[in-house]
Amino acid sequence: MSRTRRRATILGAAATSVVAGVALLPNWSAGAAVVDDPTVDAKTKATFQRLADAVFTDRTDALVTGEQGDREKPLTDGFSGDVKLSSGTARTEDTALSTLGQRKNQLAKAGEKYSKASTTVTLNATRVTGRTAKAAVTETTTLTYANTTGNQPKTTGFQARHELTFKADRQGNWQLTTIRDTDQGGLAVNTLSKPTTVKVTTAADNTMPSAPRAATTRNPAAKPKTLTGAALDYKAMAAYAEKHWNNYNKDYPDFNGQGAGGDCTNFVSQSLKAGGWKHVPGYVYDYTRWFGNNEIQSHSFIGVNEWSWFAQNSKRTTALANVYQMEIGDVLQVDFDKDGSKDHTMIVTSKSGGVPYLTYHSNNTLRRSVASIVASYPNAYYYAYRT
Repeated sequence: MSRTRRRATILGAAATSVVAGVALLPNWSAGAAVVDDPTVDAKTKATFQRLADAVFTDRTDALVTGEQGDREKPLTDGFSGDVKLSSGTARTEDTALSTLGQRKNQLAKAGEKYSKASTTVTLNATRVTGRTAKAAVTETTTLTYANTTGNQPKTTGFQARHELTFKADRQGNWQLTTIRDTDQGGLAVNTLSKPTTVKVTTAADNTMPSAPRAATTRNPAAKPKTLTGAALDYKAMAAYAEKHWNNYNKDYPDFNGQGAGGDCTNFVSQSLKAGGWKHVPGYVYDYTRWFGNNEIQSHSFIGVNEWSWFAQNSKRTTALANVYQMEIGDVLQVDFDKDGSKDHTMIVTSKSGGVPYLTYHSNNTLRRSVASIVASYPNAYYYAYRT
């Protein structure tokens, strides 16, 4: 999600990226002491990790068409004894798999199918208090698009962070009782949590342009653009975004975990800058200014609504009537709860067969199709910007 700040508040500190295991993501417990109860030994931790892997693999496989998605029993059924799902969590996961099966059908109607998937889970930290253990994990998932042709992306991928709570029963066996998404986005294709929304307080003036909403119907009139050779290099924007979708650029702050919102608009601004957008220095609260580096950022650089106001007021963007008209380097914003405050910012890094593919932070995602976004959030408002 995007980082939005109140107009009377300035952020004084930025989070830094920390490598968590093999996942190039900020560590959930960076800098915090991790105290392990003696009963949670290395073997138990490894089983926590394997059960987490089974949970998220089951969820991902529910989206896959074919043999992998038609497994007779979920992988979590193979856990019993020392570490297993609680009965309540088992029921919740059964419901989750059914819901994701329905999502698979919705995606198929939108022309989106996955032929296979791969999910791995890294255990970042374990904290134990009495008979309760909390495990912080990072999920890394890759989904392979089915029946790809031409230059269509072959895969889409994302990373998501979660906290799993285990409670020890009277026999000392650990039962998984709660699974919580800890990313601020909530935009992984296999997640069931609602996307984070942003509330913004604005001054009572009429200089803040309101972006027109974009339609989501397929096959609109094309709106081509020149990708290189002009003032802006849109392929460079896409290259930057695809390089840093899960490998954060340390020349900029990371706003994941920094209150309401996340890092998505900061990430898109970096990508636009890589393709030729120039700084407009000034006061950080002034949305008619746009600048950002490791030390200081304007609100328009990191805030979803402020970015929209700057983009329109500066004439750096024009509105597109339909999300399928977007080309590489164009930007999509979403208002999930339709309250007038935009919640999330993404950038197009690929297009094939008339379908734009979006890359974004919070959750960190590479080349997710606009068809998948719209099918997953059919009631949201969408705003498409030609950059």
